Amino acid sequence: MASHAFVFSLAAALSVAAVAQDSTQTVTVTGRAPPSAAVTGFDDTPLARAPFSATVIGPLQLSDAGVTNLADAARVAPGLGDAYNAVGYWSNFTVRGFVLDPRNNFRRDGLPINAETALWLGNKQSIDVLRGTSGMQAGVSAPGGLVDLVVKRPNGTHRNATLGFESDGSIGLTFDLGDRAGADGRIGWRLSAEAARLDPPLHASRGHRAGIAAAGQWRRDAESVLDAEVEFNRQSQPSQAGFSMLGPRVPDARDIDPHINLNDQPWTLPVVFNGATGSLRWTQRLGSDLHFAAHAMTQRLRTDDRMAFPFGCAAQGLFDRYCSDGTFDYWDFRSEGERRRNDALDLGLSGRTSLWTSEHRWHAGVLAARQRADIPRGAFNPVGPGTIDGLSVVPPDPSITAEGSSRDERSLEAYARDQWLLTRHATLWLGVRTTRLKRHSIATDGSNAIDTTQTFTTPWLAASLQVTPNTLVYASAGEGVESAVAPNLPTYTNAGQLLPAQKSRQFEAGIKFDSGEWSASAVAFDIRRPFVTDVCPSDCTRVVDGEQRHRGIELDARWHGAAWSLQAGGTWLQARRERSANPADDALQPTNVPERSVRAALGYRVASVPGLTLGAVVANEGSRFVLPDNSARIPSWTRVDLSASWVQRLQHQTLTWRLGVDNVTDKRAWRESPFQFGHAYLYPLAPRTWRASVQAAF
Repeated sequence: MASHAFVFSLAAALSVAAVAQDSTQTVTVTGRAPPSAAVTGFDDTPLARAPFSATVIGPLQLSDAGVTNLADAARVAPGLGDAYNAVGYWSNFTVRGFVLDPRNNFRRDGLPINAETALWLGNKQSIDVLRGTSGMQAGVSAPGGLVDLVVKRPNGTHRNATLGFESDGSIGLTFDLGDRAGADGRIGWRLSAEAARLDPPLHASRGHRAGIAAAGQWRRDAESVLDAEVEFNRQSQPSQAGFSMLGPRVPDARDIDPHINLNDQPWTLPVVFNGATGSLRWTQRLGSDLHFAAHAMTQRLRTDDRMAFPFGCAAQGLFDRYCSDGTFDYWDFRSEGERRRNDALDLGLSGRTSLWTSEHRWHAGVLAARQRADIPRGAFNPVGPGTIDGLSVVPPDPSITAEGSSRDERSLEAYARDQWLLTRHATLWLGVRTTRLKRHSIATDGSNAIDTTQTFTTPWLAASLQVTPNTLVYASAGEGVESAVAPNLPTYTNAGQLLPAQKSRQFEAGIKFDSGEWSASAVAFDIRRPFVTDVCPSDCTRVVDGEQRHRGIELDARWHGAAWSLQAGGTWLQARRERSANPADDALQPTNVPERSVRAALGYRVASVPGLTLGAVVANEGSRFVLPDNSARIPSWTRVDLSASWVQRLQHQTLTWRLGVDNVTDKRAWRESPFQFGHAYLYPLAPRTWRASVQAAF
């Protein structure tokens, strides 16, 4: 009761004070801080002058919003939505209504990584999100966009330590240290470390997270720079099981306790993620306008994936939901010793050339990448009935009954992009990427062997016009290619198999305005992609059936006054299926795709208390369909978060105190409705939680 009183007192105080923070959960759309994003491929161009929709979540935004894991980014960025974001598991997102592929839509300093793990943020400077088809930036990727994690590099003196708390008992300590040494500061170093005990409001989900990373830089001379970095991280935490429909009805979220974790059995084991990643980058200036860069990276992952897994209702012949009486079937799922490896090498040249009185800012290169996954045989065994109150107990059955799989993908990509300055105000943007993709997969029993080799080209073209010094209009068209994989579960007839690569197409047009004090943008887009679905009368088969078309509008705005600030963004989306094998499926909406997603943040600097900033964020999501046949949906919801930060400057150090309450009204709603593995799941909004931290810069 005392903690509840504290929360309500804080909420009232912030509301009276007129709420909001300049940097809490804000989104940089027009390229102010930082002015550009490498994820676009034109990282020397401010976003305000680039024909892209992109978001940069910088270090201050990450700290003020309390972002401690990648899934939290969905609370911050307009247009970035949840897609099976469960506590204790890896993060999944949608952009423009499309689910990002964790194997192909994530980058780390521009190089491809596998996101089927708990990606650590302890040594990340920012999260960059490209919205739209990314065939120019990535040879294989889902059409929604890309997420790029930017690593902290040596860039001056850093002496920071942060101690943070979250309800109901999470506590973490992080360090960020760095400096330069040697003649003229030629040698730079950066060290990041974290140790955290994880104890969220979700029952039976205690765990821990730890990570350490080091980065070094050697400036041999004014022409050459060598960067090296490495990180090691580990997370161990029981994961969150989703709720589901109860027979023909969607349960009222107000009747469900969001603290309940259905993955709560005496034999429940944590999901354990171990990761090691390192990279080496050499940049060489070859002339006044010519630069060469070689960038190599390797990522090694090991995962123990375990869960008391609620799935279906055999008693009523329901395989995509729970029983109408609130019971379901428990399965003992164990996939231990999963190993994944990603390797990438990028060699590129960039420069400026004058041709026919026009300037060309170009970049060309080759990217070689390999992705390997070895999933051993595991357990997926029915162990008895469960109930949605989370109180039922069933015996374990860890018998090895499910086949594993081995997958190997190798790609060689040649790319070129050119920023062609036609006049002082008109620019033509050209991009093309040719990819040769060789893939192999086979089950551990030798079945389902597949070998494919494909070559495809994904072009991109845009034109922009600087109508006034503050206003840009643009239009673009591009293609992308994606590669789907059937889940490695025994309930799939093509478990672990690769599906043929599929091509998507996008058209986009937009206008951007940036006066310095305020900025705004409006973008319209139209994306078509092959529709991948699961056909599940009992056993499932992952297939391609027709197309999925998403058309929408994105609006973003930012304003800074003397004391007040405003950041807002929203996406309005029309998503439909087309050209299905069954005409009755045409015009259906994909599951878990809201027609509306809005974020707004208001900020106020308190003049009477120097260094104090109050903040409020409002998030609104439209209704979503739960089932592919659109016969059930969850309602829309609105969440309000409040925060306060105070910068206290002492003689030899600076302390930054942060306090926040998320979901201050304790709103009960279904946050998302992912349809995964042929099954409808429901995840509730997290209950009201508070967070506090103090950061010392010394």
